[in-house]
Amino acid sequence: MSENSWPENDSSQGSEYGAIHLPDLLGDAIALESEDCFESSPLDDGFEGRRLKSAFLLAGAWALMYLVHAFTYGLWLMSGLSCLMAIHLLRAFVATPKLEAPALEPGMLVDNLMPIVTLLVSAKNEEAVIEGLVRNLCNLDYPSDRYELWIVDDASTDRTAEILTRLRGEFPQLNIFRRATGASGGKSGALNQVFTTTKGEFLVIFDADARIQPDFLQKTLPIFLTGDRIGAVQLRKAIAQYERPGSPEKNNFWVKGQHAEMLLDAFMQQQRIAIGGLGELRGNGQFVRRSALIECGGWNEETITDDLDLTFRLHLNQWNIQCLTIPPVYEEGVTTAKALWHQRNRWGEGGYQRYLDYWRFIVRNRMGTTKTIDLGVFWIMQYFLPTAAVPDFFWAMKYHHNLMLTPLSILTFIFFVASTTRGLRRLKLSSGGTYRNIWQGWGLPLVQALQGFVYMMHWFAVVGSVTTRMAFVKKRLKWVKTVHTG
Repeated sequence: MSENSWPENDSSQGSEYGAIHLPDLLGDAIALESEDCFESSPLDDGFEGRRLKSAFLLAGAWALMYLVHAFTYGLWLMSGLSCLMAIHLLRAFVATPKLEAPALEPGMLVDNLMPIVTLLVSAKNEEAVIEGLVRNLCNLDYPSDRYELWIVDDASTDRTAEILTRLRGEFPQLNIFRRATGASGGKSGALNQVFTTTKGEFLVIFDADARIQPDFLQKTLPIFLTGDRIGAVQLRKAIAQYERPGSPEKNNFWVKGQHAEMLLDAFMQQQRIAIGGLGELRGNGQFVRRSALIECGGWNEETITDDLDLTFRLHLNQWNIQCLTIPPVYEEGVTTAKALWHQRNRWGEGGYQRYLDYWRFIVRNRMGTTKTIDLGVFWIMQYFLPTAAVPDFFWAMKYHHNLMLTPLSILTFIFFVASTTRGLRRLKLSSGGTYRNIWQGWGLPLVQALQGFVYMMHWFAVVGSVTTRMAFVKKRLKWVKTVHTG
């Protein structure tokens, strides 16, 4: 897939919208007046000084690794930390999670009691996939008067608006809203701006390349009825090119790597949730309860990853997030190293930003002890380890020591391979498949997991470069969009 770049307004300047003037091309698309639909939240205080915070953490990583190397028992200290983390990871690994929503009981979702659902998509220059998305989402196995689809056309310059206008007359549940050129806030701003016009008790966010099973609402909504203060549900993300029969891109290295990565992500989330840890949102295929979103103050327009940021906002307000294996949401995987690099850099920066923004609430244990410990363990594996790898190597070469992060690296490797192997097996078995022999049941998934680990090594380079760049370089005012091909 190719990539395009667009300038993006600096979100730090705020989000002020006037009336949107629609071109004649959009016909009966809806224009909205500026309206503040969310009350300010205490969580909104802390978005300043990210560069200084990044520099402080980077310097702290170098200083900490120096102290570990200077300490006589530094390697034993890191080994002890790894053992404590291993206890938490082992608890998660052997836990029994919820893989599906509870089965519908007679009368649980009868027509007159089915909740109203809003499907939301923010699209920019998506002419290759937008029609397929609309036809998919407007033909669900759900009463047509109980759900609505909102497409926010974010000032597209291709045929997206033309296609949407044509489809508007075909599907009554389709609503179109075009943002003004230069509107700020990114995807978060687009979703916030259209929110007041939506009616759904639950909102489901999709990317423009998403495809979903017609009965996904019946399979997902019942989990909100189980209690546990569930504020959101994330569906398992599946790579369309890998799971589509006969796809010529199925053997692409990057596609196979993303397949393993998404299975690992779903597995880890479900296991973490099972022991009271954090479930996370992934943007595409995420359900959000309307009341939870309002309580959190809406989507944060000061971030480049609305889903990762909303994850923290929900947990800090004592909401829980569930993750389901079935049904999945299908999306296009990137097929080149360049596209992967751009995409993962945005994910890495957005994921890192939320720690900088909400650290005060985290250290005050606002999420609760179990979630805070879980968050700390995975922060060390996902962000600290890649960031500290360079200073660890530097000090090891300078003092002729062993690498002090070796115990953490071994733990990460074992957990990744074991979890990916189980994730691959879980997908096969949960889909009704069987294994004919030990090789198919364990050998092949293990080989695929090892291949996935090689692919995931790019995360070390991504996080290392992102944390360094954020500490020294002013925030870039453009983002690189992966162009979907359909």
